[in-house]
Amino acid sequence: MTLFYDEIYSSGLDRTARFPVDRYSRIAENIRLRDKDGLIEIKSPRLAQREEILLAHDASFVDRFLSQSLCEDEIRRIGLRPWKPEIVERTLRLVGGALDGLDLLAKGFPIAGNMAGGTHHAFRREGAGYCIFNDLAICAEFALGRGQAERVLILDLDVHQGDGTAEIFQGDDRVYTVSLHGQDNFPFRKKTSDLDLGFSKGAGDEEFLDGLDRTLAQLSDQSFDLIFFQAGVDALSADALGLLNLTRKGMSQRNERVFDWRHKLGIPMLLFMGGGYSDPIDDTVDAFTDLFFGAARAYQFAVRA
Repeated sequence: MTLFYDEIYSSGLDRTARFPVDRYSRIAENIRLRDKDGLIEIKSPRLAQREEILLAHDASFVDRFLSQSLCEDEIRRIGLRPWKPEIVERTLRLVGGALDGLDLLAKGFPIAGNMAGGTHHAFRREGAGYCIFNDLAICAEFALGRGQAERVLILDLDVHQGDGTAEIFQGDDRVYTVSLHGQDNFPFRKKTSDLDLGFSKGAGDEEFLDGLDRTLAQLSDQSFDLIFFQAGVDALSADALGLLNLTRKGMSQRNERVFDWRHKLGIPMLLFMGGGYSDPIDDTVDAFTDLFFGAARAYQFAVRA
């Protein structure tokens, strides 16, 4: 399975930012150390183009970010401060990695992924919550525009609701937005997805997996051409921002159920990383490593079937 990654995913952020800057480089290192069977091929992502980003974002916002002239309030809402000049290239490569994965699906690959992204708090005219441009929305618009899909499912299992994605596609029948999230967590003013399921503080494996099973069963009655899986692991009990209580095993079971469901439907899937802020960060790194190896095994099963 192809996974897109560049060292700028980590180095493009300031090390003093209130964000786990090293998680990307540590996940990449973990994969390289554990991948004895060559299940994952890591490739460098391209730079997304301005015209591609404009598919989902307002030109004024895009141009002000690219020229590094956002106002302080806009930067504060996004976070990731203090900003380095490299944040522009980092952001373009982050979106480019998702678009590269989308190209692989267009060529017949069943699954591809980006070792970053899932930036679901970004709205058309502003960023928020560590998210600058919404790579999920950009990829959906790109796929729809070039005829790769007529209907896209965005399955968001991050502990934080995909509010930016929900608002961007409000009333758009071409994109079906689903968010399973912590009801008591950020964003505190929720948007309305096509399907929302909120969990109370402290919900664990059994409750979450039961909700996921019901959701997947409900989605099985609909028709989609692409699945975007926002696979944040911040529902882990060790997560500093999560407020839920999933175990590492429960998180792996979550992933397996999604991959098995995808295989039964035979729909191509693009994997977006999402959030993870455990303290220590090792739990997040391990959970994301589990995610990508689970996806790689699902990929192997699909191509051999």
